[in-house]
Amino acid sequence: MAKMYFKYGAMGSSKTAQALITKFNYEERGMKVWLLKPSTDTRDGDRIIRSRTGLQALARSIGLHTHIVEAYEKEGPADVIIVDECQFLSPEQIDQLRTLVDEKDIPILCFGLRTDFRTKMFPGSARLLEVADTITEIKTMCACGNKAIVNARIDQNGHVIIQGEQVLLGGKSSYIAMCHRCWKTKIKN
Repeated sequence: MAKMYFKYGAMGSSKTAQALITKFNYEERGMKVWLLKPSTDTRDGDRIIRSRTGLQALARSIGLHTHIVEAYEKEGPADVIIVDECQFLSPEQIDQLRTLVDEKDIPILCFGLRTDFRTKMFPGSARLLEVADTITEIKTMCACGNKAIVNARIDQNGHVIIQGEQVLLGGKSSYIAMCHRCWKTKIKN
């Protein structure tokens, strides 16, 4: 019986690399993978998923109003669905993925962030926490050595900021993974 997996972690925890390695492992066994990314993530273009390690692959871009079950009916079949940056999907799209697990018996692996730079849940991640069969944290660490759980947004001068839109695409120049204690200390300064 297929399951829905949510694998989350702070920025820099190797979520995308793990998603791409998982894709490779399925394909090495002759299985068809449907690799998805939300259209919100345009850092590497509309259809490329790229990890910090240099791994990359072509993916199907999912717009905010794309009905995933309908798209699958047109583009399927697949043995597995892997979603990168799943936090940018809508709760309705997470429910559509859940429908594919339940009705088509397709395993779905979702990789993404749990919370934003203000430590607030992304709607897609909140829904995944509610409906995923398996939830796994991919750990990374703060500069102090403690486990990082905050995706701290930084400005051009390296100062932590807590105001702004929920979504701002960026890598190491825009975010640093921190433990909650270091984050609280930095926002007080």
